[in-house]
Amino acid sequence: MKKIFLYILAGSLCFSACKKDDEVETFVEPEDIAIRNSYDEQAIQKFMNENYLDSQGNIKAFSSTDTADDNEKKLSELNPQTLPSGVIYIVRTGAQPSPGVALETNSTATNATQIRTMIRANYYIATDTDGNIKFSTAGTLLNTIDGNGSPMTDPIFYYVRKSVLDAATADAAKQRKYYEIEGFQEGLKQFYGFQNIANGAPYNLQGVIIVPSKAAFARDSNYYGLQNACLVFNFQIYDAKVRPTDQQ
Repeated sequence: MKKIFLYILAGSLCFSACKKDDEVETFVEPEDIAIRNSYDEQAIQKFMNENYLDSQGNIKAFSSTDTADDNEKKLSELNPQTLPSGVIYIVRTGAQPSPGVALETNSTATNATQIRTMIRANYYIATDTDGNIKFSTAGTLLNTIDGNGSPMTDPIFYYVRKSVLDAATADAAKQRKYYEIEGFQEGLKQFYGFQNIANGAPYNLQGVIIVPSKAAFARDSNYYGLQNACLVFNFQIYDAKVRPTDQQ
């Protein structure tokens, strides 16, 4: 009887061990915001080392099998600049207007700039899996380049109209910070806009803005449900002008 009991116990322990080995560990968001910020910084650096800009300024991942991109420079080698907020921007050489329109990205300024843009905006969440910190969860916030191919005027994450704020019923949704990404506005201010490029004109993206979660929504409630998310913007400003009163 004792032997039978021991066999059952041994089998039970073996089953338990096997089950534990098969389980996939789920990433748990760290409570400490400093750890989240560290994850973001490390994942952003990894992203910049694994991607480059093609001939039209699109962000592309280096291929491990195709040698065509062997001579391309990493994003980290394209003179990325880091603002005090942690926002990183890369101005692509040869893709800027000359002269261009200075951008006033403060939504409440009397001379605030309305933009018409071709843009690819993606979001990522940095995770730690067995000590490997990288962007894992990913998605698209907006993509006019691979979508309908037409520029968009004032994406809501850049500027939300007063009519949207006035129509909101929840207190949080009455505030600009619920929609607008401050880090994007801050990064965009480092660029200049073109004027009156035709909608159907081929794009030539001006550069990259990378916004860590602390300069986006951090852990705050927001319109997109993007807590703890970093964002990467790849864009060209087709037209920049003072926002007309009837479009505020």
